[in-house]
Amino acid sequence: MKKTIRVTVNGISRNDEVEPRLLLIHYLRERLGLTGPHIGCETSLCGACTVEIDGKAVKSCSVFAVQADGRNVLTIEGLASNGHLHPVQEAFWNEHGLQCGFCTPGMIMASKQLLERNSNPTEGEIRHGIEGNLCRCTGYQHIVNAVKAAAAKIGA
Repeated sequence: MKKTIRVTVNGISRNDEVEPRLLLIHYLRERLGLTGPHIGCETSLCGACTVEIDGKAVKSCSVFAVQADGRNVLTIEGLASNGHLHPVQEAFWNEHGLQCGFCTPGMIMASKQLLERNSNPTEGEIRHGIEGNLCRCTGYQHIVNAVKAAAAKIGA
């Protein structure tokens, strides 16, 4: 039995019928065509599918679409504004915080939340803040550097 949900995704209000067991990641990618959040492990371990629901970073492979009913969802596609990258996106670009790019959307979303909670994190706090997001390419140092650079820009 399908359920109608009303959800705002990247500022756009949506009404859709979904199966109660449809995961949010599949709703975003397959129904809305938002392929920025990636499907990695589908067990909430890798963080590639991280999005925000009402301002809180969540792994969308562990949330049903019906749980987003009445909520605001922000994906990596919704971060840029008026053609300008979000400071975290820009820092990842400038500091080479990405290689293959698979983890990047989730890593950026987790880093954004970290900086909203702590505008001047130490390296240890950054590493702790992104520990739920796995990267197999970078060795993390460039990602940490990107978060530091974003913090400096946001705090400026």
